[in-house]
Amino acid sequence: MSEPKRRILATSALPYANGPIHLGHLVEYIQTDIWVRFQKMRGHEVHYVCADDTHGTPIMLRADKDGITPEQLIARVYEEHKRDFKDFLVEFDNYHQTHSDETRQYAEDIYKKLDKAGLIARRTVEQFFDPVKNMFLPDRYIKGECPKCGTKDQYGDSCENCGATYAPTDLKNPYSAISGATPVRKESEHYFFKLGDCEKFLKEWTRSGTLQAEAANKMQEWFAAGLNDWDISRDAPYFGFEIPGTNGKKYFYVWLDAPIGYFGSFKNYFDRNGRGAEVKDFIDEKAAAKSGAEMIHFIGKDILYFHALFWPAMLENSGYRTPTKIYSHGFLTVNGEKMSKSRGTFITARSYLEHIKNPEYLRYYYAAKLNGTMEDVDLNLDDFVARVNSDLIGKYINIASRCAGFISKHFNGELAELSKESKELYRKIIIDGDNPPVSQHSEEEHRSFIQAGASVLAKELAQEKDAYGDIKELQLKLIAECYETREYSFALRKLMKIADLANEYVNEKKPWDLAKQVGKESRLHEVCTMAIALFRSVSILLKPILPRLVSEIEKFLNVKSFIWSDVLEPLPAGHRINEYTHLMARIDLKAIDTMVEASKETLAPARDSHSQQRHAQHQQHTDEKAMNEANHISIDEFSKVDLRIAKIVNAEHVEGADKLLKLTVDLNEGHTRTIFAGIKSAYDPATLVGRLTVVAANLAPRKMKFGMSEGMVLAASGDGPGIFILSPDNGAEPGMRVK
Repeated sequence: MSEPKRRILATSALPYANGPIHLGHLVEYIQTDIWVRFQKMRGHEVHYVCADDTHGTPIMLRADKDGITPEQLIARVYEEHKRDFKDFLVEFDNYHQTHSDETRQYAEDIYKKLDKAGLIARRTVEQFFDPVKNMFLPDRYIKGECPKCGTKDQYGDSCENCGATYAPTDLKNPYSAISGATPVRKESEHYFFKLGDCEKFLKEWTRSGTLQAEAANKMQEWFAAGLNDWDISRDAPYFGFEIPGTNGKKYFYVWLDAPIGYFGSFKNYFDRNGRGAEVKDFIDEKAAAKSGAEMIHFIGKDILYFHALFWPAMLENSGYRTPTKIYSHGFLTVNGEKMSKSRGTFITARSYLEHIKNPEYLRYYYAAKLNGTMEDVDLNLDDFVARVNSDLIGKYINIASRCAGFISKHFNGELAELSKESKELYRKIIIDGDNPPVSQHSEEEHRSFIQAGASVLAKELAQEKDAYGDIKELQLKLIAECYETREYSFALRKLMKIADLANEYVNEKKPWDLAKQVGKESRLHEVCTMAIALFRSVSILLKPILPRLVSEIEKFLNVKSFIWSDVLEPLPAGHRINEYTHLMARIDLKAIDTMVEASKETLAPARDSHSQQRHAQHQQHTDEKAMNEANHISIDEFSKVDLRIAKIVNAEHVEGADKLLKLTVDLNEGHTRTIFAGIKSAYDPATLVGRLTVVAANLAPRKMKFGMSEGMVLAASGDGPGIFILSPDNGAEPGMRVK
């Protein structure tokens, strides 16, 4: 079990300081917190730091809207974020802000070194300028008509209707999304980081094992597309750090100083604890190489580009160390779909706590879904309730609740001496596992072993080749390896299997029957002690996931804080445990329903001073309504038609068909569908690719001459010529239901 002590700086991505923490955010912070707690239980030196990302135009505009300063806004959000993380048991060693002296110091140092190395270019660019707000407009704050298809209200970089990409200055009839004014073109000098000059280093670095294989493969796509210079400057007014030597006219773009906030938070933490001199051991290139300290980043896959290209290129060329590992994860879906305010599935951390109360339910469920890949994580609310109630209450807590009372009542809370047979059984269940030959392991288990990569366990398994049985402490090593490689779901399946075996043991020995039999006291004592030993071992191995619950269990078992190696031996004979009290309650499904309802966006009725006019109009239409009632359908009938937003990912002519186009559409189902639509006379296939439209998704598949059609695209037509497919408003996304 002994291993060299590691020194680790661990980080999670910085949440932006203009909104609350929601359940999507928590996937990452819970994943990281579990990993950090595991490392600390193993005796490693780990420092987990994070900070609010506090700069940028959105912060400035939000503060202006609220009538406060940006500093006041970020101070308020900072306290809200800290509270939410604490209540979800995310235990940062330091939580800071990027708007800090420490981050400013590192940002200026890195910039100056990059400039000295010839990696900063300056050139004049033409941008849109808001004459009302007297500011240059970022792309997201410019709207207008798409230069390709003419769709109105499109953002300054791409069209959501036809999928075209373009420069903001290409928009037709542009307007400022801030003031509504027509922007004017103005020239401004900008500063660029020459990312393309770092391509050779980045190609080697991204294939060095720092990234997951799927992330490294994604990098190759970006290399193939070409690495462009990165605009790292913004014009005043801007809330951020001034670029040295620009006299308040230029500021660092928020994405330059955001990751530097990791260093700022870490320095703030070590300075406050009298360890400032050691900071370089973790972040300086030469010092880190000598100290062996690691830097591990946990991020979402949406910010991989910044963390795996810009960030290491900046560090490598300014004398700082590059990350040891970057662990990227997927997004959160709820009930198989993107989080939605209208459906009540865009759930904030605070809303969850107000309705469900216990954060460890969510920590457990996320762990049960998380692995070491970039796959999305689905929070299925029905499954959430069932799994928590089944695993945590029905299996795990059940072990202690069935046996602890006998020890308190009959044996004054003292544990028995376990027989040799019981100790061997304990070791087989907890430490060694059942160890059949490879052929008897499931394919999934075998895959998990292989995924361990160059770890100690993988090397041992490779040496064994034909059987795992000779490896000491196999199961314990496997569970540890799963924590190390973020294969939490696999670890929990192992732990719940142990809980099943413990309950089978209790069912077989029947302590409730032994308690009624004269002369069976010693047997009752050992059986209940064995059950408590198994319960304790599962608790130790679950501690990174359920820290608060296990803290209560430590009090119940009358022990100090568990460490990983405690699992090797049961508690000694004569150890006195405290009286058992209720540890965890089942989730009430009604609480889930209440939370979802409370999270739905409500649309207040529009206020109208002409109530009498509306009443008259209502009366005027009453007769017409009665006349047409025979043609009406009920809401139940309408709801049978499943109308969904779909993205057309491909469109092509159908050979031999006069009216049909073959469309490949994406409804965010994890696969695409083929639909044959009679719109050939109205559309060139090339103009349809990238467009959003509406389809009837639950139409029975229809076998046609040219193939199977799996739905129907909705289109409008009238007495005159022309067919017009339906397109949703801005903001609609594939998979959304039309109601």
